Amino acid sequence: MPSNPTVAPESPLLARARRTQAWGLGLLAVAGLLWAWFAVLLVTPYAEDGKCPALVASEYAHDDACVEVRDWPLLVALLGGSVPCAALGAGLSASGGAQRRLAEHLDTAPRA
Repeated sequence: MPSNPTVAPESPLLARARRTQAWGLGLLAVAGLLWAWFAVLLVTPYAEDGKCPALVASEYAHDDACVEVRDWPLLVALLGGSVPCAALGAGLSASGGAQRRLAEHLDTAPRA
C-alpha cells in the first residue's frame, strides 16, 4: 500500500509549539480548579456540625467560635497557588500559540 506523499511529517518546531501550548492550557485548568475549590469553600457552611454559615451567603456577624474554626490558611493557599499557575499557564499558552502560528506559516511558505 503506497503512502500518501501529500502528508508531510510534523516539524519539530510545530511539535514543540503544540506541547508548550498544551502545558499552558493544563496550568490554566489547574488554576481554574483551584478557583472553583476556593469558591466552594466560600459558599458552604463550615465547622464540624455545620452550624457556622457560609462566608458569602451570610452577613459577617459570626461569633468568635466560628471565626476560630474557619481555615483561612487553606483559602489563602488556594488563591496563592492559583496565581502562579494562571500566570505561567497564560504565558505558555500565548507563546505556544504564537510559535504554532509561526511554525505553520514556515511549513506552508515557499522555499527559495
